[in-house]
Amino acid sequence: METHSSGKTSTPRIVILTGAGISAESGIPTFRASDGLWEQHRIEDVATPEAFSRRPQLVQTFYNERRRKLLSVDIKPNPAHIALGALQRRFPETVTIVTQNIDNLHERGGAFNVLHMHGELLKVRCVRCATVIEWARDVEMGDHCAVCGAGLRPHIVWFGEMPFYMDIITDALRQADLFVSIGTSGNIYPAAGFVAEAKTYGAATLEINLEPSGNRAFFDEGLYGRASEKVPEWVNGFLQN
Repeated sequence: METHSSGKTSTPRIVILTGAGISAESGIPTFRASDGLWEQHRIEDVATPEAFSRRPQLVQTFYNERRRKLLSVDIKPNPAHIALGALQRRFPETVTIVTQNIDNLHERGGAFNVLHMHGELLKVRCVRCATVIEWARDVEMGDHCAVCGAGLRPHIVWFGEMPFYMDIITDALRQADLFVSIGTSGNIYPAAGFVAEAKTYGAATLEINLEPSGNRAFFDEGLYGRASEKVPEWVNGFLQN
């Protein structure tokens, strides 16, 4: 790959942020409905460390149900996931995919090394030694960490906890030539602040969404419509150019 005198590669460095909107078309419900509930549960009851301390069985059951749903035959990557996977495989050194989603649809669509900043549904973590374990079945109350014997929790970033990979994401935003946000509301931080950060460092910015997001003013361009249509359209245009 050629390098210009400025030090930047001839292929632009792209950071892609995805949110619930890209997986909604695959049958994964968006994180929070208009009534403030997540799958008929209050966020405070299933997505905080305090909720897990108070009612661990309820929290485990909630994520067990989400995990079963993800593993059902009905849930498949859609053309948006597949297009991003193809783009990253074409430019593996310059395309970084960051997702707020806890599903594995990016990977099933062909992407790799996806930065799941809010964790992954198909992993659990030891509550004591923080060992992360691949997990594709229900978590039972009798399940324990094989390393230290402590209990297990969903490998999910709950409210009040620090998202994963922030140092890596910040470094990628600083180097980005293009920042693309797909299927996000623009209201959940710190992800909602990524566009402003990338723009500060000189990146061009694009959002692909059903409708303009809460931080639309920070984007240079917008493509509006279904992710399964607009993302392949954008990727095909990028590859042709």
